[in-house]
Amino acid sequence: MDMNDIIVKKRDGGKLSEEEIRYFVSEYTAGNIPDYQASALLMAIFFRKMDEEETFLLTDAMRTSGDVVDLSEIKGIKVDKHSTGGVGDKVTLIVGPLAAAAGVPIAKMSGRGLGFTGGTIDKLESIPGFKTTLEPEEFHKQVADIGIAVIGQSGHIAPADKKLYALRDVTGTIANLSLISSSIMSKKLAAGSDAIVLDVKCGNGAFMETQEAAEELATMMCKIGNAAGKRTVAVITDMNEPLGRAVGNSLEVFEAYDTLKGIGPKDITELSLHIAGIMIYLGGKAESPEEGSVKAKEVMESGAGLAKFREMVLRQGGTLDMFDYHDSSNSIPVSDLQEDIVADRDGYVTSIAAQTIGLCSQNTGAGRKVKEDDIDPFAGILLFKKVGDEVKKGEKLATFYSSEKEKLDEAIEEAGGRENGAEGTAFVIKDEKPEKPNLIKNTIGI
Repeated sequence: MDMNDIIVKKRDGGKLSEEEIRYFVSEYTAGNIPDYQASALLMAIFFRKMDEEETFLLTDAMRTSGDVVDLSEIKGIKVDKHSTGGVGDKVTLIVGPLAAAAGVPIAKMSGRGLGFTGGTIDKLESIPGFKTTLEPEEFHKQVADIGIAVIGQSGHIAPADKKLYALRDVTGTIANLSLISSSIMSKKLAAGSDAIVLDVKCGNGAFMETQEAAEELATMMCKIGNAAGKRTVAVITDMNEPLGRAVGNSLEVFEAYDTLKGIGPKDITELSLHIAGIMIYLGGKAESPEEGSVKAKEVMESGAGLAKFREMVLRQGGTLDMFDYHDSSNSIPVSDLQEDIVADRDGYVTSIAAQTIGLCSQNTGAGRKVKEDDIDPFAGILLFKKVGDEVKKGEKLATFYSSEKEKLDEAIEEAGGRENGAEGTAFVIKDEKPEKPNLIKNTIGI
């Protein structure tokens, strides 16, 4: 088979065959196709697009490019959850224990963060001693024993996606529906769960800026999952302001912990109960998503969800000392340097730019600019106001934390600078109270 013929065929609007798609994926993964030819095909796909059949085939070729996890020895319907990435998104840390406490096995592989969106594994690694790498036997046994384990994604899961994503990132071919959906779903399908819940975000802090684009992506991913025999549901959620009040690794872990205690922010609690409800429904422990949400609330209020989180931490080598201290003192560990952003006028917060806050958090050291960067687990941002809140001049909007003055200065500058107090950049304050958009915009696949 000739790679040049495949490129020309797609360039001219042709439909690629299964043989051509599998040849490209396997040979590029093996290093037998040079980057310049792979880039040419990606660009042809970007402009000429793929139909559903081609997209399904590309996803499956990427799924089988490496290990495909077998969770069949774990009893019950295993349910996975994935977010397309957001600012302050610590939902996995909440819904996993809630669903597990309701009897749904959670065998989850999560990723690290790159850029302004945080990674679940980085957050968990801010817990002293927590092991995010387990041998397969240990991983399976933990899920069988306590109902939940969350580990880092193996480098052997969908290696084709890892290579292709890196190439797309530097060739301007990220924003294509087939390439995005196959990238996400190849990893989810290879991870071995029986059902999948997708949190597809839209807004200025999300990859998909509009609800329409998010729904298009969600629909395609649901079709891919269901075609592969995995019940797949997608929730479209707003990401025009950060989720919750904490942005940064340990800060988000503590907010997740407080949410499991029933004292978390309203938005993160609402979304977590909604997603956990769908997971409990797909896991066969409720007759409907609504009943699932009721059960999720029950395990939150009873403390069973929090107990499951603590059990997971202990089982994966983590210490509970920081949480026990937090329970008794209501304090959390943060980086040494801190600075407040304050309002420069009276009014109402009409917007908090999620992407700007995400970049500010990244600049404090809580995120990576390149994959080799080290994470500062105690850096980040705490928000004291949300969209719709009234504010007085001089009142605190947020506190920035960092271990390095240069990084703190960079974060403050990103927010709008010390002179402006971030008003008009990260925060917008106006006289009239805004109408706040719905957090949960749509659910697809139920």
